[in-house]
Amino acid sequence: MATSVERRPQEWVWLLRALLVLQSPRPVFAAIRDDSDDTARARGEAVLALLWLAGIAAVLASPHMSTLMDDPADRDIGIASIVIFLGGGMYGALAYFLLSGVLHAFLRGLGATGSYRRTRHLFGFALTPIALSLVTFWVVRIGVEGRDLFRYGGSDHGHVFANLFYVFVAWTVVLVAIGVRTILGWTWPRSLVAVGGATAVAVLLVLGTSLL
Repeated sequence: MATSVERRPQEWVWLLRALLVLQSPRPVFAAIRDDSDDTARARGEAVLALLWLAGIAAVLASPHMSTLMDDPADRDIGIASIVIFLGGGMYGALAYFLLSGVLHAFLRGLGATGSYRRTRHLFGFALTPIALSLVTFWVVRIGVEGRDLFRYGGSDHGHVFANLFYVFVAWTVVLVAIGVRTILGWTWPRSLVAVGGATAVAVLLVLGTSLL
């Protein structure tokens, strides 16, 4: 019981750092250098929240969402919300482990010696912009388009700003690069080679799954 009580302040610190990474990423990533079991456990809640929120945002961006409510049996907004929430959690977890694994492989290939867990947590905190898009970009877009967002051939509003979501994705890639350079102490060229290679593989994986 005492151990649990002692850990709580650290868990709140990491939840706060999940927000601070948007403004001051280097101190946050510098703190991730500590890969001890207690510290890694303390940031677990923050990572879980980020990957779940980012997963929901990514699911909303999926082409399959544009036909979610085409079937009369699936037009209940409550059911659609549950599908998006659960689907977001599963997609977020899958992307988290898969894409951080790709990043870790590139880092190891360029000489990094840190653990896969540390790479996962680096990637998890870098997901903050995509998680942020859920409560900014997607709230606005759903407010504008409503149910049309989930119906084929709905309104044309979505074409005006749909690609803005990728600004959040690009922001995440930038944070990954900052995180790699900060945690590993690499030069920018070396960091960008690793992140650029991992990003290229990630894009191919996302494009491949979107065709399924």
